[in-house]
Formats: sequence, structure tokens, C-alpha cells
Amino acid sequence: MIGLPDDSSLTTEQRAKIRREAERALKEAGAFGIFPTPIDRIMEVAKVVEIKEDVLNPGFLAKLRGTIDGALKSALSKVQGVFHAVAGLVYIDQSLYHAKKIFVRLHEAGHGFLPWQRSMYALVEDCENALEPDAADLFDREANVFASEVLFQLDTFRDFAESKPFEIWTPINLAKKFDASLYSSIRQYVSKNSRCCAVIVLNMPKLAIIDGFTASLRRVEQSNTFETMFGRNWWKAQYTPDDEFGALVPLGKQRSSGKRSLAMTDMNGERHECIVESFTQTHQVFILIHAVKALSAKKIFLSAA
Repeated sequence: MIGLPDDSSLTTEQRAKIRREAERALKEAGAFGIFPTPIDRIMEVAKVVEIKEDVLNPGFLAKLRGTIDGALKSALSKVQGVFHAVAGLVYIDQSLYHAKKIFVRLHEAGHGFLPWQRSMYALVEDCENALEPDAADLFDREANVFASEVLFQLDTFRDFAESKPFEIWTPINLAKKFDASLYSSIRQYVSKNSRCCAVIVLNMPKLAIIDGFTASLRRVEQSNTFETMFGRNWWKAQYTPDDEFGALVPLGKQRSSGKRSLAMTDMNGERHECIVESFTQTHQVFILIHAVKALSAKKIFLSAA
């Protein structure tokens, strides 16, 4: 995913436009301050209705495509959500895990609520490619940003997080409050953070004969201050136990590495002491990085190696 567009590649104007629409949806739904965000209310103001039946099979999809009179946005892989613009109906893959279904519902609601999107296609099919942050289609990146802004109620998640200690457990615990996945919660935590921080998200490690294991990069998220200091070329496509970051990957029954210290070199060649910690929920590995200079020294507690 390195070098591909993601929802953060929207221009400042585009993001502000989506944010205004998300705020309008939250206000019209009376959803501000209600946790988790009441999805049914959001779908109601988006004028869409979910058909809560497990119907997304090839036969049903073929029949549905045959009923439309207009443009079709087809999926590239297994369909996880469908928005029928004319009928105002939404279909969700009922086999998805709970937090994923929440996000897909909001993504489909975004297609219905964003006024310039609803008229673009008669039928929209969304697969995993459309629901990832690096979706190539601007149409989908806009719906992803809408879903995220509504789910986390604009800056509400950030405000809650900044009142708590800076550590990996803060977004993990807040994920429950917002009914969000750990992946989206940790990403939200870093992307909107005023501190100098980043998170490396790795796919689960695969055993290797020579290096012990290899863990491939899924994505990197960094705060504005971290990107300004370290740029966008400091990460690798693969990590092993011999790497400073790879050594943090929890193995076996271990879920977290605890806090450790390591140095990183910025774009000017200067070294900075950073505090790093990892966590896995057995689907992916998160390695949180925060520069010491951006933190209060009183909040740093290093575990024994």
C-alpha cells in the first residue's frame, strides 16, 4: 500500500467538505454525545433502509443488477455492502464481524447522504478494496472519511483520548465506547493526535526458516508533526526479529511488548529518542511510536527489557 492514495490524500478542501456533511448528519440525527453513534438514526437522515437479511449471494446480485436503470459501480472482489440509490436500500454482508458491519453501514449511508454522490450511480457494490483507506476511487475515499467522521463524532474521540495517558491502551479502551474496530480506533488516535507519533500496522507474522518470521506492512499512519519530522520513507515493506521494530512483534500468547526506547533519525540526520510499544489482537500487529520530546517526561515508564 506504500505510495497508493488513501483517504488522507484528500485535499484540505475535500476533507472540510466531507466533515461539514458528517457534522450535518450528526446534528440532523441528534447523535452528538450519544455513544456509540446511533447508526439507525444516521441511516434515517441519509434516507436509506438496511435490509437485514443474508442475501448477498451471486444469484441475488445478478438479479439486482438486472433491475437497475442507470450506472453500476461494480465490486472488484467479494461484495460486502450494496447501496441501491433509486430504492434507498442498503444490503450488508451479515457474516462480517460487528465493528466491520458498523463501518460498512456508515460507508453506505455516506453514499446516500453526500448530495453529489447519491445521483452518480444507480447501484453501488462495495468490496474490501472500496472500504480500505487506500481505496483508489475518490468516490469511496469520500464515503470512508464520512463514515469515520460520523463514527468518531468529528473530534470527540480525539478529545477523549487527549485527556488520558498517551499509550496503546488508550485507543484500545476507547474503541469499545465508540463501537469501532481496533484498526480504525488506533488509526484515528494517531492521525488526529497533536503529539509527534506514528503507528506501524503489520500483517500477522509468518514463520521463516532463516529470519524466524517475516511480518509484511499493512499501512503506516502518522501525525502531522511526525511526518514533518521523519517524512514518509522511514518504514519498510517487511520486518523480521532482527529489525528494531520487528523485535517488538508479540509472539505466541504474548499480546504486547510493553514500552521500550529506541532512536530514530529525522530527515535532517538528527537522532531522536522514541518510546515504542506493540499490541496484537491476532489479526494484525500495531507498533505505536512517539517521540520523547513531544511527551511529558512524567508520563514515560519503560518496562524492563
